[in-house]
Order: sequence, then C-alpha cells, then structure tokens
Amino acid sequence: MGGAHPQRGLRAGAPRRLAGAVARGHRRLGSAGALALLLTACSAGGSGGGGVAHNHGTPSIPAADGLPRMVVPADNPYTEAKFELGRALFHDTRLSGNGTQSCASCHEQARAFTDGRPLAIGSTGQTHPRNAQPLANAAFHATLTWANPTLVTLEHQMEVPLFGTDPVELGITDANMPEVLGRFAADAKYVELFAAAFGGGSGQITIGNIIKAIATFERGLTSADSRYDRYLAGKAVLTESETRGMQLFMGEKAECFHCHGSFNFNDHIRYVGQGRVETPFHNTGLYNMGGTGAFPYPNRGLFEFTAQAADMGAFRAASLRNVALTAPYMHDGSIAALEEVLDFYAAGGRNVTNGPLAGDGRRNPYKSDLIGNISLTAQDKTDLVAFLRTLTDDTLVTSARFAKPSWLP
Repeated sequence: MGGAHPQRGLRAGAPRRLAGAVARGHRRLGSAGALALLLTACSAGGSGGGGVAHNHGTPSIPAADGLPRMVVPADNPYTEAKFELGRALFHDTRLSGNGTQSCASCHEQARAFTDGRPLAIGSTGQTHPRNAQPLANAAFHATLTWANPTLVTLEHQMEVPLFGTDPVELGITDANMPEVLGRFAADAKYVELFAAAFGGGSGQITIGNIIKAIATFERGLTSADSRYDRYLAGKAVLTESETRGMQLFMGEKAECFHCHGSFNFNDHIRYVGQGRVETPFHNTGLYNMGGTGAFPYPNRGLFEFTAQAADMGAFRAASLRNVALTAPYMHDGSIAALEEVLDFYAAGGRNVTNGPLAGDGRRNPYKSDLIGNISLTAQDKTDLVAFLRTLTDDTLVTSARFAKPSWLP
C-alpha cells in the first residue's frame, strides 16, 4: 500500500545508502554464481533481526515452498484470524474517508496487486506522483515504497495510505475517523472478525488493530509458485528461449542480477538469518533535466530525505516477480512495456529530447556505475522477456484466499 507516496519532509538524520553498495560486491559473479546466490538465500535459517521468525512450513503463514523464514514484529504475530480480517479490510471501500476506495483499488489481485496505471489515483481523485507497487512478498522487503529509507515495517508503512495528505490516498483524518470506525462497528460480520482476531468488545475496533490486520494480510501475500520456481524445484522445464533468457539475466552480458539477484528479484531484502541488511538505491539514468542531473519534483528519489546531490534520482530496485503483469514500469510509470525497459537499460539510460523534462539521462552525473551500455541483439531481448514471463505466479493472481470476500458489498 501507498507505494505512490513520496513521503517528503523527513531529511535530518535519515539513513543514507549509496547506490549499488551490495551489487558491486557481486559484479564478478557469473551465471552459476548468481544462481547460487538465489538458491542460498532461499535456504537461510537461524535467527536474526528484530521480531519473531515464522517458518513457511508451518500453518502460521501458508506459502509456497522455497522462501526463507519471514521476520514478523513481536507485537503483531501472525494469526489466520488477523489475516482474514485484514483481507476483508483490504478490499473494503468503507476504509476510505469518503467510502469510495479500498486498498485493492490501487492493488488489484489480477494485476499482481498493482493498478495498471502509470500513476496511482487516490480516493479524492488526486493523481499521485508515483506508480503503485506490487505487494507480493512485500514482507521480505527491507524498505517499503520507492525511495523512503525510513519505512521498514508494513505496520509503519500502512499509516501512509491511511493518513497521507500530500497526496491523499484513503483520506482518513481526525475529523472522519469516528465515522470510518463506526462503519465497521455497525457491521455484525466485522464485529465477529475483530473479536476473532483481537478479542471481543467494540473497543477492539480501532485504527491500530486495522493496521495490524492489513499488515498481516500483506504478509500472507507470498509468491513463490511461478514456472521459474517450479523449474528450480525440478517440477517444470523451461523452453530454449527461456533458458537463454535466464542465462543472460544471471550473467555479465545483460547484468540484470546485480540489482535483481535475490530470491525476490530485487536487492532490498530481509529474512531470518540474513546477517547485515543492505538498502541500496539506484539512479538508472531515467532523467537528466537540463543536463544538471535533476529529476522532476517531487520524484527525486532518496534526495527527498538526504538533500545530498549524489542521491538525486536514486530509487529502490523493484522486485521482478510477476513483472509481466505489473506494467507500466519505473517509479513514475513512464515506460509502458518490458521490451521498452530492456531498450532503456541496454542504452544505459534515456534521452528525453524535448519538453520540460528534456535531458540525456545516459549522461546523468549521479547515475549508478552499474548502468552502462549493454549490447543485446533482438534475439537476446526476446529471450530475456521470455524468461521474465516465467516469473508470473498464477496462484497469486487467481487464489480465492487473496480475493475480495464474497460477503462484502
């Protein structure tokens, strides 16, 4: 939720990470090394980090095999009752101040919990500056949203879409909060669900418990049943084109794995037993307004928090799981198709030739040193797209477990 919100204003003391900090450490990995990185990440165990570890092999968090153990806050342990309450709240438009929009309005199951728009639209009709992010495996992200290093738990992040005012998402305020809570207190089914999740009594129907329930539902949105996952488990076979695409993806020619080489196909990950958690942000050369390195306000990435020139245009690498379903791409939805994304990276950035955003992003002075010209043939691009399509998890987008409950209006 809330991936479109830039979260401006938090500057002093915000943690700063240089783009590519982790990825540089893997620059010399070949195909086999990158694949090993994926596999070893998936088998992590032990304990580490804050919170409580839940093993996906237990009924506590049902998920496909192949994921590491999830870190869950100690003050919000997973229960199936909270998951079911959170599922209902996630799909219910009564959660917005004006009763017109739900979390699912910007995070549709059929689109791998995105909305298909370049920029998200809030409950008041306000267009957001950013593209709504997918939610699958969000519990494994080390940070949430495109470029906010301060949002590191689903509970904390949930406050953004609920209460954010610039832009407005669900639009809950002090003035309308009693009305919003009253909608759920007046519904006998919700009284039953809140009682099952948190105990009986109207005093349990609170914003705090709503946040805990939706965060629990989001933790349950796990995705590890794509054709690629089944291939790793020896249960599926990739085509020749898909295999070539995988080898390109994992190798030094296409270099995708530098920023997308984890089990979650991104580089902001957190799981039990991991050790040090890295949170690199990357400037990929999407813009270079006026040749100064500038990105369009308010989409200036990590710079919004650090005010450091080197952080201009630095964003978190998105997870590529289900990427074939999550178009359009980039933080502002400015690239429409996977083929165009490959062209963009192969060129080492984008040259905007006219208008207020004009500038050659390929020459952005703050561009990550991981982004450079890549020689890809037409066949290479076809193969890469074929591989990326193997990352689609049909179970995630069709399962009734994640869908709007039938009893909701």
